[in-house]
Amino acid sequence: MSEFTLTLIKLAFLAVLWLFVIAAVGVIRADLFGSKAALRAAQPAQRPARQSRPPRAQRSAPTKLVVVQGERAGTVIDLTGMPITIGRANDSTLVVTDDYASSRHARLYAQDGQWIVEDLGSTNGTYLGRTKVSRPMPVPAGVPIRIGKTVIELRK
Repeated sequence: MSEFTLTLIKLAFLAVLWLFVIAAVGVIRADLFGSKAALRAAQPAQRPARQSRPPRAQRSAPTKLVVVQGERAGTVIDLTGMPITIGRANDSTLVVTDDYASSRHARLYAQDGQWIVEDLGSTNGTYLGRTKVSRPMPVPAGVPIRIGKTVIELRK
């Protein structure tokens, strides 16, 4: 092989190596700080003005979030209608110290008298019962939501 061909092969190998390094840094950055899509999804949408008396469906809605399994088992969070973010990030409403949870893993929010769970682009996924959450899904009371080794439920 000529010297020119060897130089081209070396440069191509170097370029592929740098592409790999840039991709790895991008994945680490997204895991630590969240992706742009997840940050946009985490911003609450504007809600209509509250009614003076909630409809019948809202009166029987769950009132608390309970951690059933995991390191934070027994933790109870009152559901006030504000979105609840779940993940390893310190600014999450429910901080989970689980290796299988992403920084901004999932969020729960109230919509039309029911609670909705949404996966925020996590690496290992969010499960509602035995179903993987791929789009926002309503959460019935008592159905487990699994994020890594942490299991939570909405209760009345």
